Amino acid sequence: MEIRPILSALLRSKTGAILVALQVAISLAILTNALHIVSVRQAVAARPSGIAGESSVFHIRVRHLVEGSHQEQLARQQAETQALRAIGGVLSAAFVNQTPMSQSGWSSSVAPSRTESDDIPSASMYYSSDSLVKTWGLELAQGRDLKPEDVLDIDGNTAPDDLFPKVVLVTRALADKLWPGAGDAVGKTLYFGTGEGANTATVVGVIGTLQTQGAEVAARGAYSLIVPMRKTFSSTMYAVRSDAGQQERVMKEADAALRASNQGRAIVTSKTVGADREQRYQADLALSWMLIAVSVLLLLITASGIVGMASLWVTQRRKQIGVRRALGARRVDILRYFITENFMITSVGVVGGVLASIALNQLLVSKLEMERLPLAYLVAGAGVFWALGVAAVYGPAWRAASISPATATRSA
Repeated sequence: MEIRPILSALLRSKTGAILVALQVAISLAILTNALHIVSVRQAVAARPSGIAGESSVFHIRVRHLVEGSHQEQLARQQAETQALRAIGGVLSAAFVNQTPMSQSGWSSSVAPSRTESDDIPSASMYYSSDSLVKTWGLELAQGRDLKPEDVLDIDGNTAPDDLFPKVVLVTRALADKLWPGAGDAVGKTLYFGTGEGANTATVVGVIGTLQTQGAEVAARGAYSLIVPMRKTFSSTMYAVRSDAGQQERVMKEADAALRASNQGRAIVTSKTVGADREQRYQADLALSWMLIAVSVLLLLITASGIVGMASLWVTQRRKQIGVRRALGARRVDILRYFITENFMITSVGVVGGVLASIALNQLLVSKLEMERLPLAYLVAGAGVFWALGVAAVYGPAWRAASISPATATRSA
């Protein structure tokens, strides 16, 4: 089939063709970037927290109605920890001040020296008097775990600011940020802030990964450290790992055990790591589903536009179609004509859409720090709209091919 007659017919009726091509271009630009954002958001929501077997770990908080002295609070924490460890199905329990992905907690600026810098990162500070490596199932990539003799007991209400443990664990992401290219961060000195008054600690171990309480995007979402410290407050939290499949039962028994340990003078609440993950990434998943809905709607609108325009052209060209049929054109010739015509229009829209996709992605990269759009999305998007164009025009084209020559050439 010659392309020139089709192109000539399109040039005589440019408005409809331009509208369809423009619709394809806009839809392709939005669709590719929307699906890329969905992919990025889904990947972010699926990032490992660092906690192995999240479905077996939960956190339980005790708010004591009677505060007591520092020594009384220490004794109470030890009794509560023993009560948790005595529950059947509990593999490990550890005091902790905050949890990954909880969106609230403690952070501190950390530096490799006392020198002031504009690029000092902020890291989540996880306090514990027990082994979080064991309870959370963290990967210890280098060095050793914290030991009981490393733990410093601090009165959270009256202790001076310069009272601080001398050793810490850091994540690989934080170590790479502070000492790029060092390879082994064990033995390095970490400064909490800058200046002469900054507290210091020696890195004794490196953890593979541990998300911050905010679980930010990119590497800073794993800038975390574990400090061997037990601070006493009126509120205490514990991390608990249970046997697989026993979490719900263990949570109920842990609640009852802590209430009994405090003789009812405490408010006990518990939350799973899965619930923290769901709450933290709720907005990301909602955005993903919204963009998927928008993408499906765009495809339906574009298909409807192609069907409507093709149907209008068939109605307007009934007489010309009848003449061609009378001159010997087969049904397949008429069908191929309309499909080829629509493919040409769609191709113009695809080219424009690819350029618009790149421009829109560049805007998102510069303004919102989004990742660059992979070539695969452009190729897949072009293929989808070419297939959509052929599928959408097939119905009107088949009706055109089914027109009887006598009916089409009959005078109105």
